[in-house]
Amino acid sequence: MKTSTILSVPDAAEAWDRVSGSVDAQGETMMLNMGPSHPATHGVLRLHLEVDGEVIVACDPVIGHLHRGMEKIAENCHYNQFVAYTDRFDYLAPMSNNIAYACAVEKLLGWELPERGQAIRVLCSELSRISSYMLGVGVYAMDVGAMTVFLLCYEEKEKVHNFYEEICGARFTSSYTRIGGMTRDIPKGFEKKVLAFCDSCEKTIDEMESLLLKNKIWMDRLIGVGKLTREQVLANGLTGPNMRASGVKRDLRKTNPYLGYERYEFDVPVMEGGDCYDRFIIRAFEMRQSVRILRQVCGNMPGGPICVQNERGILPPKEAAMMGMEELIRQFMVTTMSVNAPVGQVYFAAENPKGELGFFIESQGGGTPNRLKMRSPSFSTLSVLPELLPGHLISDIPAILGSFDFVQGECDR
Repeated sequence: MKTSTILSVPDAAEAWDRVSGSVDAQGETMMLNMGPSHPATHGVLRLHLEVDGEVIVACDPVIGHLHRGMEKIAENCHYNQFVAYTDRFDYLAPMSNNIAYACAVEKLLGWELPERGQAIRVLCSELSRISSYMLGVGVYAMDVGAMTVFLLCYEEKEKVHNFYEEICGARFTSSYTRIGGMTRDIPKGFEKKVLAFCDSCEKTIDEMESLLLKNKIWMDRLIGVGKLTREQVLANGLTGPNMRASGVKRDLRKTNPYLGYERYEFDVPVMEGGDCYDRFIIRAFEMRQSVRILRQVCGNMPGGPICVQNERGILPPKEAAMMGMEELIRQFMVTTMSVNAPVGQVYFAAENPKGELGFFIESQGGGTPNRLKMRSPSFSTLSVLPELLPGHLISDIPAILGSFDFVQGECDR
């Protein structure tokens, strides 16, 4: 018998016995590798599957192919130097990562941004959420066979990247935030462009729903597939839309508000079915709520500074650094030594598109953390696969994985 290249052979003799028929044929199973180079695994994820025909008997997700030692790198970087690395966590929502990390360090320092700085961060966070959901839903539709939806969603995602470019000059790896603020203010007239985007975004969501919500093929592939109960979600630590699709009403923007989210009116959508179909619907609902928040931010954008004022860890204005000796010394100290953080421990979590992104920082003083630990939502999401996949067909895997909308950059770190 010619063995397939996807046959895993951890024990060559045992594997040959299986395929040659020398093992009792009753209950015979085969070991298959799905990934790490497979389009449906959404990155370098390897699923080590045991299958009985087309039915999955067991699943062992193998992660770490994208591990880069990010947390240890953070312990050897100044606080501001690590901002660029946060772009590479959830690389589909880089500004959300920038902002969550900056908020964690600012909590350690006891700094609070001015109202305009907070509003700009909310604006960037919700744009990132829409961009991430648009790509996630579009790719998910393509995984299940709906090409048109991907093209519609990708166009909206590109509009968000155009906004990124206007704000900071980069379309993808933004590195927009700094500890205590942002690199620069938003351009003049930016709010009007965002409001126009909100209108086009809502039309795209309407069109996406008209193409998919009542589509029989889409419904047959998703309804009842990959069901997670409330208890399973809580036991495995799932957060974000994957948790809310199973009936758990928890959104950090409501339960633990930050950046002034308590000033904005928005709802937290919740579904009860917990299957692939509900995880798709919840993201469509949440995009509408992000549009709602964006309209409020742009309609009530406060004036004033965007960065923390009168703190020694903040860079002085460039003109002042060029003309004054004290400002020049401060510029040199901040650039070479970063902020002088107090001794202590903090944990800060933000509601990112993938779920709860948290940073634990232990400081022994100075400009670098003694320990940094990241709580990545995608890692917890993938932990449920050994419990969820058995009993499903191999053809269900793309639908299940796509519904979770995970990203390996933050899972492996």
